[in-house]
Amino acid sequence: MTPACSANSPPVAVPRNQADPSSKMSVNGKLALEKFSLGVGDRFSHQAGDQLRACMLAAQQGVEIIPVWNKSNREHVTIGSAPAQTRQAADAAVAGLGWTRAYYVDADHIRLNTVDRFIPYSDFYTIDVADSIGKAAGSNAVRGFVDRHPELTGRIEIPGITEPFQTTRADIERIAGKYLLAILEAEQIYRHIAAAKGEGHFITEISMDETDDPQTPVELLVILAAIADAGIPLQTIAPKFTGRFNKGVDYAGNVVQFEKEFNDDLAVIRFAVRQYGLPENLKLSVHSGSDKFSIYAPIRRGLKRFGAGLHLKTAGTSWLEEVIGLAESGGKGLALAKEIYAGAIDHADELCAPYATVIDIDLKQLPSKETVNGWTAEQYVAALRHDPKNASYNPHLRQLLHVGYKIAAKMGDRYLDALKENEAFVSKNVTENLYERHLKPLFVKNGAA
Repeated sequence: MTPACSANSPPVAVPRNQADPSSKMSVNGKLALEKFSLGVGDRFSHQAGDQLRACMLAAQQGVEIIPVWNKSNREHVTIGSAPAQTRQAADAAVAGLGWTRAYYVDADHIRLNTVDRFIPYSDFYTIDVADSIGKAAGSNAVRGFVDRHPELTGRIEIPGITEPFQTTRADIERIAGKYLLAILEAEQIYRHIAAAKGEGHFITEISMDETDDPQTPVELLVILAAIADAGIPLQTIAPKFTGRFNKGVDYAGNVVQFEKEFNDDLAVIRFAVRQYGLPENLKLSVHSGSDKFSIYAPIRRGLKRFGAGLHLKTAGTSWLEEVIGLAESGGKGLALAKEIYAGAIDHADELCAPYATVIDIDLKQLPSKETVNGWTAEQYVAALRHDPKNASYNPHLRQLLHVGYKIAAKMGDRYLDALKENEAFVSKNVTENLYERHLKPLFVKNGAA
């Protein structure tokens, strides 16, 4: 295995050509993800322009936030779309609005058996190895890793974390035994992509968030050491945090504990970059990060403290704004929104099953489809829009509709035509939601840049 990059060779940053919308920042001739980036999902390939407008509003305030359009294989299969459509929508939005900064298309949560269909169209890859965490890598692999890293045994002092860590060889063997196979799988996927696209021509993220327990600082350090050993030029990593990151609703957990974990992870990343020669721009990625309003202030404080970057990956928040826009339009749009809810209620078990670990829906808190059918546009919007100050807001209904996009997908052109007919309502909601509720409090307010 070779190191990701030499610690003795300082990176040389090359500014991208701002006049070329397809150009991106490079370091030593390789793509380098910018400091702040936003993963945006566009399930029906209709909102790329409205999502990009949110980034443009931030740019007007002096904060560069790079859009990364992401869509998983599961979403493509559910909707019946293909990676080419995600690329086409992103390219069209960038060209149509004259965006002169970088942008990317993410093959989200890919594995070796799903990555090939994304390779012609994606330049960002989220490698998901959560299923391999906890599976044995073999005693020889573990022993070899620990032998290569005597610095991980004993007293470990990480600047930015008050108390030093004391570890034994047995501790590091246990951690390596838990994570090493996942890193070896990530290396295999990375090499597969690199063989097709060429090293340095894509951004690599590794996702470890969909597991049971948050990684400790020492675990994250061991993970990053193993990634460096594997020669993966990692630019963003998604660890598991304490609490629940349920789809479409606010963070549920101890915000104080989250802030400590977030800051500890930032400190470990900064330390590992210097210790192991990982890319200088390596940053945290927060998955299912949309709508987590209660942790945005702690995240912003951590970014300012460490001068760190962030990749925030949103999860279906724009799809919900499409439904809000349809309901707000009244008439046929409202009727269609009600039909989507009725379908979601009728197929709740089927829709919720794939997302069981990332939703908490109390069926008793869901209004009947008959009740919703009698709602005005104002009542429907108030129940669905993520406004905790509104007494009518219903997080259970919001989560159900979040996973209910399959109902709209089955409507085919009826749903897509409704989006076109009510574009003014939908567009306003998509842009306003991303900018006012996400980018502004995270990056723009008080200047996180």
